[in-house]
Amino acid sequence: MSDKSLKTQDSRLKTIGIFGGSFDPVHKGHVLVARAALEELSLDRLFIVPAARSPFKPEQQPAPAAARLLLLHVAFAGCDDCEIDPQEIERDGVSYSIDTIRAYAGRYPEAKLHYLIGADHVPTLPQWREAADLAKRAEFVVVPRPGQAVADFPEPFCGQVLRGWPFEVSSSAIRERLRLGQAIDGLVPSAVAESLQNDNPYKSEQ
Repeated sequence: MSDKSLKTQDSRLKTIGIFGGSFDPVHKGHVLVARAALEELSLDRLFIVPAARSPFKPEQQPAPAAARLLLLHVAFAGCDDCEIDPQEIERDGVSYSIDTIRAYAGRYPEAKLHYLIGADHVPTLPQWREAADLAKRAEFVVVPRPGQAVADFPEPFCGQVLRGWPFEVSSSAIRERLRLGQAIDGLVPSAVAESLQNDNPYKSEQ
């Protein structure tokens, strides 16, 4: 979704979720998190926002943006309440959460914003770019890992923990299996697995 199309979105949206990440590649865990967020937070819309480059993984070169976007569209094709938003890819460079949240706050000034983050990022929130403003603009929703305790929110941040479904899988493990030519059945949506069989952007990774 381009900057222009964001401006034309339904202004009646009052509860918005923002799910960012590298999605390198998208897997079933991401889909389950999206479903849990829509249900538990009673969201009007959940925006899936792939990063151009994560500030948490500066040394990692993700798969081409076009490939990641294609797989996201395939994975969420049946979810009418989810929308893929390429704004961070279109901005290029390192993707910072504050820029994305400000974009949504500007376009949906009446909406409550929920920003999904992994449990491992909770203690580091005060170190995020423009943390004080970030804490004012959105409620943070923690995506826990199975069997892992969630740290308390550091001030001035606040939020809640998503219950969701326990599903222990990582994009890095899937990339390694794809690099080695190993099966990924059950780890990604079937349509994503089929797309990767036809065009695998990870096969040349070292």
